[in-house]
Amino acid sequence: MNGSLTWRLRRLRAMGGAEIAWRMRQALNSLAQRSGFGLARRVPPARGASGRPWVWPLPAIGPSDGIKIVDSAERLLRGTWSIFTLQDVALGFPPAWNRDPRTGILAQTSFGNSIDYRDATRVGDIKYLWELNRHQELVTLAQAYKVTGNERFAQGLRFLLESWFEQCPYPRGVQWTSSLELAVRLVNWAIAWHLIGGDDSDLFAGSSGQAFRTTWLQSIYRHQHFIADKRSLHSSANNHLIGEMFGLYVAAVTWPLWPCAQRWQALAKRRIEHEALLQTYADGVNREQAIFYHHTVAWILLVASRFAHACRDHFSPEFPRRLEAMLEFVVALMDVSGRLPMIGDADDAVWIGFTRDTEDPLQVLLACGAVLFGRLDFAARVKRFPAGARWLLGDGAATEFERLKPAKAAAASTSAALALPARRVFPEGGYYVLGADLGSPDEVRITADAGPLGYLSLAAHGHADALSFTLGVGGEELLIDPGTYDYHRQPRWRAYFRGTAAHNTVRVDGCDQSEPGGNFLWTRHAGTHVLAWDSDEHIDRLLAEHDGYERLKDPLRHRREIVYDKVRRSLAIIDSFSCQSAHTLEWHWHCAEHVVVNLDGAAVDVRGTRARIRIAMPDCGLLPEVICGDESAPLGWVSRRLDERQPCSVAQFRAEIRGYAKFCTRIDVLSAAGSPNHIESHLNFASLDPSCA
Repeated sequence: MNGSLTWRLRRLRAMGGAEIAWRMRQALNSLAQRSGFGLARRVPPARGASGRPWVWPLPAIGPSDGIKIVDSAERLLRGTWSIFTLQDVALGFPPAWNRDPRTGILAQTSFGNSIDYRDATRVGDIKYLWELNRHQELVTLAQAYKVTGNERFAQGLRFLLESWFEQCPYPRGVQWTSSLELAVRLVNWAIAWHLIGGDDSDLFAGSSGQAFRTTWLQSIYRHQHFIADKRSLHSSANNHLIGEMFGLYVAAVTWPLWPCAQRWQALAKRRIEHEALLQTYADGVNREQAIFYHHTVAWILLVASRFAHACRDHFSPEFPRRLEAMLEFVVALMDVSGRLPMIGDADDAVWIGFTRDTEDPLQVLLACGAVLFGRLDFAARVKRFPAGARWLLGDGAATEFERLKPAKAAAASTSAALALPARRVFPEGGYYVLGADLGSPDEVRITADAGPLGYLSLAAHGHADALSFTLGVGGEELLIDPGTYDYHRQPRWRAYFRGTAAHNTVRVDGCDQSEPGGNFLWTRHAGTHVLAWDSDEHIDRLLAEHDGYERLKDPLRHRREIVYDKVRRSLAIIDSFSCQSAHTLEWHWHCAEHVVVNLDGAAVDVRGTRARIRIAMPDCGLLPEVICGDESAPLGWVSRRLDERQPCSVAQFRAEIRGYAKFCTRIDVLSAAGSPNHIESHLNFASLDPSCA
């Protein structure tokens, strides 16, 4: 059976009866559209005025930030683009919109819904091709025009759009296959529209300008028609559905020029709010169990709320409360250096060109959250008020931001805010933050994952990382989650980076905890259950288990206890395995790529720039092995960006068991010079019964 058919059968098993019926109707609808039925061939005349921008008046940007924007815009006019790992590459102006910039493959321009965008031989690397067509660059050009008033930037924007209309005619090609991609494009179009002056833009002057405006509006209408007709529903209703409805909503309030715009606005608003509350637990954790998508969805909700506020179409009070909870989760997981662990999938895609190439989107997100919710703890994690936040909230936002940190006690306030007892327990999402001195330069931070695999039957963006954790000291990462690396083109590497061996947990019999069925499909999900959480001034303790290996011929249940002694700065990990027969166990401890890792007898010495850790399994007789950059396994790799990977060291312990067994791993946090903290411990290791098989 070929791979495509196998995947389709697995995908079918992930659907219920209602979804199968819905997809059959969608397939029939697609066939009808190929014959010309149900398409937006004729677009009604646009009547009336466009809506208000997300903020008014539009902000005035300072010289330093303006220079960066203009420099980016000038590079674009020279035909120089940056897309993921392709930095400052010559794609031309305009680029070939249907040519994958990574592989050079020219994607087919047949009927869009008939194209399999997963087939790299036909479309190339679809992530790169779609990123090019999201049109964040139009926002960059529009920003440069807004800052300088130079018509070259506005004319460049028009030139790009006219070339896109010519090369990507409705409804042909891969630019007319994914509703999410159309939605992102609409949002960037809406922002660019307002920045160039909206209805009064000089680009629309004269008969030629009016013809350009009409062509643009016709494409906008067709984008909305496509999204409303082809939403991601049922098992696909994850962040894609939120993003699609976001694009539809922003377009409907920006261009209320057709009778159906009001209906699209109501549909999109209702669905955004419903999905925001459904896809995010009450504790603020996004249910996809992927940190990148968590803050991406938070960004979507933030921008949607600004457009709704501008047109006085407010969401319910629960909507901003859930957004605030999402930002609290970001702050809780952020170390003192401003980093988040790379848990779950991340594709590095950019939604809006406000922050492209110049600023950390997390800084923009938290700065906006600080102003909107009056949160000093959010503001304390922002180095300087970013230009992206000014673009989104207006000029007054910077003043509000500074009011959160009174000048007389700015340093003290910031220090106190960082040390505030931020939420550390997220029981619905399954994340627990253990450690000491959190938010201080001496912090020891352990982020443990005891949550579900992911969202819905696909769990598309979740990784098989149950009971894994990361560890950092003073903002320096020591034990890491290695990231994502690839989505579509390299299934072997996709499988590795989201598999159990790529996480700081235990793999049994060489199998992942959950059973993979495709690049974005898990056919069996490991279920995780938290049994206990305790925290006091001396220790933090988490006890949890998962059932992922109960599917084996001899079922096995893995229970893990994580105990951190705050005084001795020592971490104990007690893993127990309930089974009847023989199994092979593998512990993998993934170290950050910058650290120096050496074997020291039966222990592993991990030396960073600020701290060291020592990993050992005392009294177990297990000898570690250090593996780095193994292509064949694969094992020992980290990916900080999509499509980039580099070697990192992995400490591996292996054991053979028959029947019930328990093992204890001890990780001591040492000073950079190597001296252990010799203060008497409040943790009685003997009470943990760290007996070995």
